[in-house]
Amino acid sequence: MQYWLMKSEPGEVSIDHVIELPNQMVEWFGIRNYQARNFMRDMMQIGDKALFWHSSCKEPGIYGIVTIATEVHPETLQFLPDSEYYEPKSTPEKPLWWCIDVKFERKTKFISIQELRKYPELENMRVLQRGNRLSITPVSKDEWDFIMNLMD
Repeated sequence: MQYWLMKSEPGEVSIDHVIELPNQMVEWFGIRNYQARNFMRDMMQIGDKALFWHSSCKEPGIYGIVTIATEVHPETLQFLPDSEYYEPKSTPEKPLWWCIDVKFERKTKFISIQELRKYPELENMRVLQRGNRLSITPVSKDEWDFIMNLMD
């Protein structure tokens, strides 16, 4: 099993939105960074766990946990001309953008980015690195375990 951190703007999809969806599951859409896409396409597996991070908001940080629920598949919105995520170069035969679906596991105690920065055990966590803007980053098992202990 691998561990991840996945960012979403709460105005687009929040942990509460996922709870309200059928099967509490959502396609992780809108990723337009090749490295983040490659994490989904090449590394994520069904059953992997991810920290659900709200970004571009008043209080960025961890709000919940989701599970990778599907194999990688072409992202739906890239083919829809009315979507802000439409990609005219992408075709169903040769999609540019891939995604997975995540399933709600649980809401957690909110943990802010400021709180995470307090712990030397997390100093190498990618989301805490200066200039990191990736919306999907790997989380080491040690980082995951440490964060799970913070939630207890």
